[in-house]
Amino acid sequence: MKRSGARIIGAVYLLYFLAVIFASFLVGRVPLAYSDAANLIANAVYVAVTLLLYEILKPVSRSVALIAVVISIAGCIVQSLSLFHLVSPQSALPIFGLFNLTIGYLILRSTFLPRALGVLMALSGLAWLLVLSPELLKLTKMYIEITGVLAEGLLMLWLLVFGVNVKRWNEQAGGAARWRS
Repeated sequence: MKRSGARIIGAVYLLYFLAVIFASFLVGRVPLAYSDAANLIANAVYVAVTLLLYEILKPVSRSVALIAVVISIAGCIVQSLSLFHLVSPQSALPIFGLFNLTIGYLILRSTFLPRALGVLMALSGLAWLLVLSPELLKLTKMYIEITGVLAEGLLMLWLLVFGVNVKRWNEQAGGAARWRS
């Protein structure tokens, strides 16, 4: 992994954030089909982010990183189905909570990203899981959203600006390769 590779992941993550903001801006301003199309594009970009995060985190644990991919893609599918009113719009949030918990765990176990990012991702995952409790959601909705955006936003910025510690990534990737052999 090169530092530039991690920065590309950050750039794709930024593209996702911009796509979501654009899709949110369109809601109520253009025909519904346009804002739905923008949300579908944002979901497709998030699938790309997920696959890129897999590439960066697989040296930590290939199987756990693969589980994270499956969880995230399931969340993107559910979120896309909600655009067509086939599921509740809130139903994807707990799925992404599990994804963020998994990513947080992988970052905490990594040696090449700051552990604080792992803690933030895990906290955002726990926050998204609060959506399962309507009573807690009423009390904490704003904090849940802030935690999720803050955690993923800081991860995106870190990857975009700093990338990964290449030496430590290579060491962890080398150790994972030796372990699998």
